Amino acid sequence: MLIADDLDKLLEILPDFVRIPLEKHDDIKSLIEVVMDLGRRPEARFPNGPDYLSNKTISWQDLDFCTRRIGNFSNDNRSGIERTLHRISSIRNRQGSVVGLTCRVGRAIFGTISIVRDLLERKESILLLGKPGVGKTTAIREIARILADEMERRVVIIDTSNEIAGDGDIPHPAIGRARRMQVAYPELQHQVMIEAVENHMPEVIIIDEIGTELEALAARTIAERGVQLVGTAHGNYLESLIKNPVLSDLIGGIQYVTLGDDEAKRRGTQKSILERKAAPAFQVAIEIHAINSWVVHEKVDQIVDQILQGACVLTQSRKLNEDGSVFIECNPSLVNNNTLSKASSKKNQYFSSNLYLGSHKNLLSYNHVNTVQSSFKTSKLLKDFQQIPPVFSVSHTPVPFSIYAYFVNTQQIESVINTLQLPLFITKDALKADVILALRSSVKQNTKLRQIAKTRNITIYTIYSSTIPHITRALRQVLNLHSFSQLNWKQLYENKTYCQIQALEEAHEAIKKIVIEKKEIVELLSCVANLRKIQHHLVKIYNLKARSCGEEPNRRLRIYP
Repeated sequence: MLIADDLDKLLEILPDFVRIPLEKHDDIKSLIEVVMDLGRRPEARFPNGPDYLSNKTISWQDLDFCTRRIGNFSNDNRSGIERTLHRISSIRNRQGSVVGLTCRVGRAIFGTISIVRDLLERKESILLLGKPGVGKTTAIREIARILADEMERRVVIIDTSNEIAGDGDIPHPAIGRARRMQVAYPELQHQVMIEAVENHMPEVIIIDEIGTELEALAARTIAERGVQLVGTAHGNYLESLIKNPVLSDLIGGIQYVTLGDDEAKRRGTQKSILERKAAPAFQVAIEIHAINSWVVHEKVDQIVDQILQGACVLTQSRKLNEDGSVFIECNPSLVNNNTLSKASSKKNQYFSSNLYLGSHKNLLSYNHVNTVQSSFKTSKLLKDFQQIPPVFSVSHTPVPFSIYAYFVNTQQIESVINTLQLPLFITKDALKADVILALRSSVKQNTKLRQIAKTRNITIYTIYSSTIPHITRALRQVLNLHSFSQLNWKQLYENKTYCQIQALEEAHEAIKKIVIEKKEIVELLSCVANLRKIQHHLVKIYNLKARSCGEEPNRRLRIYP
């Protein structure tokens, strides 16, 4: 990772009693900003915390010394040093005089975008979210260079405060061949965005800090014209953007919809629900929590719908290792759609799937769980959930069977099935279903459905409410019951000795007649380690737990329901 900061040019504008201690500081390479307020000691801020640079306080003369060496301040009280990426922001009193300066270090960091390089190649609009100072501007600066130089696309940067391409008429080399349009007044940013599309034929438009309703509307207009957008907005999580009435249009906007009684009952929801209003302007959203740790939402429209429904949301965490490789971790979680709280900050994980990738040249892209082939492992669980075991599987592929949903939200069922990779699929014909999942209050009144289930020998599973916890438990019971028919005993017995087959049959009978039917703990007969290992494997197939107890040679397997 290559870093260019032009730090010496920033130090030149500072008074000697501020500059000299900074030059001698051990951590100067990680300097974030220098703060100088009238009547206070100068302060340097680092990732580990602030440090005072001198016991001398800042005077009017010191502030004047700095302001004379930089360009004029714009209407948003920002200025810069020509041909650098440093940003100097001022604090003024009521008379308009400068009483404080914040000198932020601007760095061009090459190599950070390898973490999401595959997303750039898909030509989809990307929105970067994060708190101030986390590195959003640095990221889109590198994105602009890669798109313009390496992918040879026509890129136009809307540079409102000259923070992306630096101060002055000549842009900083960090943006490569990308063109830069400066904005005279911050409130005119949306007009310059539209002007760029109409006058300069861009393929990609880069926008920093979308913060007003007009800018969000301009972004939507540009997206509808077929131009790729790469923008940033303040907000730690995608959920916080949904709650923001000004910026929610970036991800499609939300609206209240009133359902009829039958529809609300069928969905298992309240009559007044939240739904996405339109297609999002950005197809991909990225939460930047650290410079080398990003959370990617590859299909914003689906993610927003799942958040509003309170369904499982798959968050894709990406980390850039020191050797340039990328580590991807998938963390499904639940979101409370009533409060739309920052659920991502308290990720109540069911499980996680880890995927290790090599350098960015070999980086693979995938769309949620549809193409992720790695198995999921149990992790931290919600306190009101029972533990979810691994999906039933043997060495052969499990045969999927159909499930008919009656007054249960099918979207939530599909979410659980896709997230847990269950061998189930939903059918709309009750006559063709292997099992029926119904709302308990509704199935009591439907004699026809009960009659169909009785004549065709179909099991009806009932739940109290159409929520993720109840659906998850029901599907788990469905898998446990049907797992008997899924076993390939011929394959399990293959290449087994007589003693090994006897041990398998003993474990099978105990699991079927005692553990599953009676829900009781059972201990098998004592046996040697290699036979217990085979029994352990069978227990795992049935999604149960077991542990060895006792001492050799009387060590035996204890199976728990």
